[in-house]
Amino acid sequence: MITFTVEDRDGAQVLIEIPEGISLSLMEVLKGSDYPILATCGGMALCATCRVQVLKGLDQLPPPGDNELDILDTLPFVDESSRLSCQLRVNESLEGCLFRIPQED
Repeated sequence: MITFTVEDRDGAQVLIEIPEGISLSLMEVLKGSDYPILATCGGMALCATCRVQVLKGLDQLPPPGDNELDILDTLPFVDESSRLSCQLRVNESLEGCLFRIPQED
């Protein structure tokens, strides 16, 4: 199992466990767990409505790609901890991470 924690907009933290080898993005897991992730572009890294903050484990994630960086650069309230959940695959790199669903911009 791959385990990571999600903090919602109210500060409540929930441990999520996902079977290894699942072919989903973090965005798909968050949406399936009823978190308020819009993902209006469907995971194409075009809208940033699936943005999360990585509070723990940022250094173990793969670096953002050019498309993700381009979209994040257009947002007013981002920093180095901001990632698009559609661009993070559920695999061992997410183990132990803490993701926050940020307040709506």
